[in-house]
Amino acid sequence: MIVELGHFALIVALMVALVQSTLPLWGAHRGDARLMALAEPAALAQAVLVAASFAALTYAFVVSDFSLAVVVSNSHTAKPMLYKISGVWGNHEGSLLLWVLILAVYGAAVALFGQGLPTRLKARVLAVQGMVGVAFLLFLLLTSNPFWRLEVPPMDGQDLNPLLQDPGLAFHPPFLYLGYVGLSMAFSFAVAALIEGRVDAAWGRWVRPWTLAAWVFLTIGIALGSWWAYYELGWGGFWFWDPVENASFMPWLLAAALLHSAIVVEKRESLKAWTILLAILAFGFSLIGTFIVRSGVITSVHAFANDPERGVFILMILAFFTGGALILFAARAGTMEAKGVFSTVSRESALVANNILLTVSAFVVFVGTIWPLVAEMLLDRAVSVGEPFFNAAFTPFMVALALILPVGAMLAWKRGTVGRSLRGLVPALVLALSLGALAYAMQTNRTALGPIGLALGAWVVFGALTDLWARTGRESLGARFARLGRLPRADWGKATAHLGLGVTIFAVSAMLAWKIEDIRVVQVGETFPLGPYEVRLDDVREVEGPNYYSTMGFLTVLRDGAVVTELTPEKRVYPVAAMPTTEAAIDYGFLRDVYLVLGDRQASGGWAVRSYIEPFANWLWAGCLLMALGGLLSLTDRRYRVAAGARRVPAGVPAE
Repeated sequence: MIVELGHFALIVALMVALVQSTLPLWGAHRGDARLMALAEPAALAQAVLVAASFAALTYAFVVSDFSLAVVVSNSHTAKPMLYKISGVWGNHEGSLLLWVLILAVYGAAVALFGQGLPTRLKARVLAVQGMVGVAFLLFLLLTSNPFWRLEVPPMDGQDLNPLLQDPGLAFHPPFLYLGYVGLSMAFSFAVAALIEGRVDAAWGRWVRPWTLAAWVFLTIGIALGSWWAYYELGWGGFWFWDPVENASFMPWLLAAALLHSAIVVEKRESLKAWTILLAILAFGFSLIGTFIVRSGVITSVHAFANDPERGVFILMILAFFTGGALILFAARAGTMEAKGVFSTVSRESALVANNILLTVSAFVVFVGTIWPLVAEMLLDRAVSVGEPFFNAAFTPFMVALALILPVGAMLAWKRGTVGRSLRGLVPALVLALSLGALAYAMQTNRTALGPIGLALGAWVVFGALTDLWARTGRESLGARFARLGRLPRADWGKATAHLGLGVTIFAVSAMLAWKIEDIRVVQVGETFPLGPYEVRLDDVREVEGPNYYSTMGFLTVLRDGAVVTELTPEKRVYPVAAMPTTEAAIDYGFLRDVYLVLGDRQASGGWAVRSYIEPFANWLWAGCLLMALGGLLSLTDRRYRVAAGARRVPAGVPAE
């Protein structure tokens, strides 16, 4: 009964979304306040209905209702409860329902918290959001219905993919979807502004919090996915330029560009057309990511589906919304006249350079991701685009971004001077170069990547701190410290996010340049060197888990004869799914991780063991968290809480 109610709620949600996407839009066109007023209750009702449907599917997973095909394919009675729940979105149908739920929740959030928005703009935003909801609800009901019943239910399920039975992967998809779908709000604001024919400073202020929230969620989601790949896949890396990884990274880059572009719209009413275009492209690349993950045209270790028919449906959604928005953009581009003018040397110009670098780097990733498919279709050749291409093509843009970021952040609006900005940054530059030189002097027979990455990261970090300190004025030291605590949270958020970027740049460079790797066959009782440590294989045992069997190695890490830690890497086999997994054992440290992986038993009786020293690995996750924290701090700024810039109008009177 509960499952039927969930299915029925989904059908009713589609009907409500149809109302939300049509009548308020017509009302905004005609100036009919009654029709426009339908947008808010429709958005709230759609969110409640989809939430009820999602709760019904979750209930089916929790109680192991094997009359549902999706539960049979992705659950098992012996599975721990956390993975029964995460199994709801660990598949194509359930994850698509989660996507629709988050889409509806964003619309409801605008209905509840967008009280400062002009009535017509709000009605149009919610109508566009409703259109996206209609498209995905149709996709869900027609091709990917999670409530599809089996005529003869089996006694037990086929279990969830063992790679997904992990806490990191349990929370990774929801955060990614909060980011992916959050960009639909920027898209809805952009299309509504195009329909209205007006983009101004108030619009820039309204669109920024939604874009910022999406960017924060994407940052956390990508970091969780990278962390999972680091400790779960057992290959000692944190990023592989996998198509699914790239599918989330491209919208992240475009969302970062959109955030910085919206600042110029808000502050100077310039770059209007560019900001609208970025909002369309950011959501468009979210849809492209959905296509990559669900169509099966590009293989990946964590793709959700392998169904070209579903991919065609997604392409239709992509063509309708992105293509339609671009046509509307072309028709309305002439109405978005920039009011603010600025010189070549100014903060506006620095933000333009920031936008260009981020956007071009996103398209570089896109070309590398999609090229194997293009080559197979047009050239009939199997082509592999791997890490060397991405590192060579992507890195120069990030280096350029890191170089200009501190200088651009300190330039004056409208007209600035590079010399004046650089004078304030001299201490930061000296410290960064000194750290790079020190690292180069300390290392022997290694690449210059590590010292260069340290210098670049330090330049961004010290530049962000210098910019924050410069905002305290030129008074006494005590007064400046007092003023530091009174700075707007947006200033603190910006500095924290830039600081996180600097830490991430350094950590990535350090892990690539200073990593130590050892692969060998080890007999039980044998000791082998690993950098400054020694590792001893004490034993290998068979262990039984709650829903798997494990071959567990017991290794001791020593330094100068003293025990540092004992680690237990595993090779697991999940009998229901008949799938093996590798569980790395990691000794986390502030400056390094000791990373051990147990391989197969060899003919000689020994065991294959892969060992790594991962320098500054935890700094990578810390840098990502700092970037997300910076976004959260900016979201709590008072300007966004009070929706400044909105005009209040008497009840029942539509705002133009």
